[in-house]
Amino acid sequence: MTRTALLVTHTGRRRSTEHARTVAADLIQAGFEVRVVAEEADDLDLPGVTPVSLLGAAEGAEIVFALGGDGTFLRAADLARPAKAPLLGINLGKVGFLAEAEIDDLDQAVRDIVDRNYTVDERLTLDVRAEFEGGPVIESWALNEASVEKGERAQMLELLVDVDGRPLSRYGCDGVVCATPTGSTAYAFSAGGPVVWPEVEALLLVPISAHALFSRTIVTAPTATFTITVDPFTTLAVLCCDGRRVYDLPPGARVTVQRGALPVRIVRLRARHFTDRLVAKFGLPVHGWRGNRR
Repeated sequence: MTRTALLVTHTGRRRSTEHARTVAADLIQAGFEVRVVAEEADDLDLPGVTPVSLLGAAEGAEIVFALGGDGTFLRAADLARPAKAPLLGINLGKVGFLAEAEIDDLDQAVRDIVDRNYTVDERLTLDVRAEFEGGPVIESWALNEASVEKGERAQMLELLVDVDGRPLSRYGCDGVVCATPTGSTAYAFSAGGPVVWPEVEALLLVPISAHALFSRTIVTAPTATFTITVDPFTTLAVLCCDGRRVYDLPPGARVTVQRGALPVRIVRLRARHFTDRLVAKFGLPVHGWRGNRR
């Protein structure tokens, strides 16, 4: 039976396409059918690959390779999640917090996949629904975060936040971020939220630049439901999911965020403690911020 892999990379970067060619050649030699999204096939110019339509690109695939930074990983997650296909990130970008391996590990990573020497973790996601009078219902999802933010720089956004149908607070703010533990090191972290280990099942709500005495991050059970209502007399807002899917929200719009029905399945090549990942990706000074004085 033929094994199948989907290859996703940054087509605008020559270095990424060169590495993609290497991965594709190695997988084809190992007996894999290698797919690429048809719209990207000409840019990639990978011999021996199978162009497929965007819809259902990962259906039946044993593995999805994401070669690039976190943006490429999130784009690949869009394809892998509905197919329940495991997703392997190879970092060709800067931080690459979601990636499992770095570019120096590329050859070994391919060998591990060929030899089936890997495990799969499931990461909690968010299902997002937005409704407003006279407009279509918006349905989306996120692996990292869904944020409701002001659409006009000069004006503050007024938001009412409910948790499980109970009012929590009304914020005058730049927005709020609803995040997963996976997303706690992304936008939520930049907004002042805590780092949450990915094994922890929880949801985070982080106000952005709130003009309020109480603007702490809220960490809830994974079963919680957040409802964010844009004040009818406030400015326009936008809903943004993983920094990729952006929707305009008029005053009075209501956004509901809860645990996603489908997780994202992420490949792990070897056991590595999350503490080590934090130290490596953020360059944390394990000997102290003042250095070793002895």
